[in-house]
Amino acid sequence: MNVNDTNNQRMLPVLPLRGLTAFPDMLIHFDVGRAMSIKALEAAMKDGQWIFLTAQKDLKTDRPTADDLYEVGTICIIKQILRLPGDNIRVLVEGKDRARALHYQKSEDGGECLKAQVEVLYDILPLGGERREQALVRTVQNRFEEYAALAPRLSSDVALTVAAGGNAGYLADYIAQNIPIDFSVKQEVLEELNVNRRLTFLIRLLTEETEILRIEGDIQEQIKAAIDKNQKDYYLREQIKVIQSELGEQDVSAEAEEYREKIEKLSLPEESASKLRKETERLAKMSGSSAEAGVIRTYLDTVLELPWKTSTRPRHDLERAQKILDRDHYGLEKVKERILEFMAVKTLAPDLKGQVLCLVGPPGVGKTSIARSIAEAMNRKYTRMSLGGVRDEADIRGHRKTYIGAMPGRIIAALRQAGSRNPLILLDEIDKMGNDFRGDPASAMLEVLDTEQNNAFRDHYIEIPFDLSDVLFVTTANDLSTVPRPLLDRMEVIELSSYTAEEKLHIAHDHLLPKQIKKHGLKGTQLIVPEETLSAVISGYTREAGVRRLEQVIAKLCRKAAKKIADGSAKRVTIHPADLEAYLGAPKFKEDNVSKEDEVGIVNGLAWTSVGGEMLQVEVAAVPGTGKIEITGNLGKVMEESAKAAVTFVRSRAEMLRIDPNFYKNTDIHIHFPEAAIPKDGPSAGITMATAIISALTGAPVRHEVAMTGEVTLRGRVMPIGGLREKTMAAYRAGIRTIIIPKDNQVDLEEVEQVVKDHVQFVIAAHMDTVMETAIDFSRRPAVTTRRDETTQETQMPLSAPGSTRTTLRQ
Repeated sequence: MNVNDTNNQRMLPVLPLRGLTAFPDMLIHFDVGRAMSIKALEAAMKDGQWIFLTAQKDLKTDRPTADDLYEVGTICIIKQILRLPGDNIRVLVEGKDRARALHYQKSEDGGECLKAQVEVLYDILPLGGERREQALVRTVQNRFEEYAALAPRLSSDVALTVAAGGNAGYLADYIAQNIPIDFSVKQEVLEELNVNRRLTFLIRLLTEETEILRIEGDIQEQIKAAIDKNQKDYYLREQIKVIQSELGEQDVSAEAEEYREKIEKLSLPEESASKLRKETERLAKMSGSSAEAGVIRTYLDTVLELPWKTSTRPRHDLERAQKILDRDHYGLEKVKERILEFMAVKTLAPDLKGQVLCLVGPPGVGKTSIARSIAEAMNRKYTRMSLGGVRDEADIRGHRKTYIGAMPGRIIAALRQAGSRNPLILLDEIDKMGNDFRGDPASAMLEVLDTEQNNAFRDHYIEIPFDLSDVLFVTTANDLSTVPRPLLDRMEVIELSSYTAEEKLHIAHDHLLPKQIKKHGLKGTQLIVPEETLSAVISGYTREAGVRRLEQVIAKLCRKAAKKIADGSAKRVTIHPADLEAYLGAPKFKEDNVSKEDEVGIVNGLAWTSVGGEMLQVEVAAVPGTGKIEITGNLGKVMEESAKAAVTFVRSRAEMLRIDPNFYKNTDIHIHFPEAAIPKDGPSAGITMATAIISALTGAPVRHEVAMTGEVTLRGRVMPIGGLREKTMAAYRAGIRTIIIPKDNQVDLEEVEQVVKDHVQFVIAAHMDTVMETAIDFSRRPAVTTRRDETTQETQMPLSAPGSTRTTLRQ
């Protein structure tokens, strides 16, 4: 050891300490990992194991210099070095003397080790201060005793050592070494050489620490008192959890907390959120296995799964919408135009409410599929809700959740299924709703479809308002006569009429046939169906307004072809019109029953059915009798009354028509409508029956290429009818060349298909005189023999009755 005994100075390696302070006469152990510290240890082991330990001012400094170290440290001797896994070394040293570094310098070999010229420092004992020193020692012991009573994790050996007393300077260093205070405070104790001031500093330090510990204790007591009940509740809940876990039950409190988080995330209006919070609190207080808890759990799941904030961004690209509509549907030009107008309005006024569309038309014309196309064009979620046969109001509004098995109504269920608050909901078959003792569902639909009210629609099950104003409702119906008037007023009606034969051919060739070929696993080259074959299928095997039955027949052809290809009997199947009987059997429909020549008492009428228009012949026979009127053909009451009105009109014109004024007494009139198995009703056959009666009584034939429709009054006025488009389509299919329609229906000619206008002549009739002049060929009336003054005269009915008018409209 290089020791300069004269000056109490020596040159020692320096080991900087981070967060530690070494005191004389104390054992201290620490880990060493820095290179400069390891070098210092190596230098010390080569020079008598003496080393100078001093603390560095900043713990973050990794390579401290002389300016980063305190001047006062401790000269220590290394007792033990233990190498740990890795590069760390654990060192045990014993402090010997306080010392001050006079100056620092690098090691002689140029390494990272620091060396310092240190000077030993000695304690200063004031002269004549023995009594004061004793008083200070006792005070330190008392303060430490108070401190030890409050300090956690303080070793009992430390308390015994302090209580034993001893050298005052050592006692002060020992206390500073063993209490958890900041290393900078310990450094102050180390640097204080005056023993009395060192003790005084410790007394003040222990007093402050004791007060802090006392305050901490008070705070802990207050916290303990405050949370004591919560701890008890928590303990009991934990016990309940364990019990529920053993019983296989769910933790209700944790589940209720999940529901609370979901409710807060939705940011619902306060009324709705408050209702849901109350239900959550009820659930938290119940047993998880109770029936009521299951009801509340189902209710909360249902409500929270509704799309309160989820929506899609609507698109109003008219060009894209046009392409989608043309892709999915052939024809229906006016319907497509109306839908594009609707989308154009939404483009200019996106916040506009109050749009409820009603698609009306016969079955199979594409009402449901066009609603799906609208949803795709507008980028809205699509969901369908069938109303056919719905008789319970609760199906629309839901049941109260207090009932066993309660569930929300179909509107809320559709929104839940769509997953969006602005979907397109198709209300299919709205005209098929009924009512009974359980309520009127049509009345419940009034609020749903009323845009002035549905922004706060309340389902009986969820019991909180839901905004339906962003939902686009599209309804479908076959017959509006069964839809209540208040409900109909809330909808904008768009009529989809029946398809013409040409349209059916295009639809079958471009859409149905490729679809069914793909559906049945065939390739386009394996099954060939020419257009003439499709035309034969349309005319002979289907008789409908739409194309649903046509698709079924095409599917049957695909199945027949698939069987042939699968069993290897053919690689390619071509179906010609002559082959249809082999595939489909004999044609089920013949041409419409239309006379091929002019006949007496037979008139072509026109009828409307739910599947389109049809020809309806009327036959009248006048035979001698007692004036009875027979009406047959499965007719309804309205039709029977219309027949009586026609007979009365003919009686009023008997003299002008030159028929026996007493025919109603001596002639039996039998009015018959063929196909008696089919029920028939309505007033639109009035002029048809009147024409047939006049023809039968006068013997003048009726022109076979003429068809008619219209209601007749007792005075012969022709009243308007409905379904003109479908009726004229049926006449066109049957080869009729002239159609008589009421004058009041002239404006409806705009709805008639252009192909019908191109091939059919329309006669506008305001009175029966025009009907008779157009339909009856009085020039071929048999001669009538009357006796006047015993003179025989042959007279004929003029071509035009007095006062009659004829208006011909050629389209």
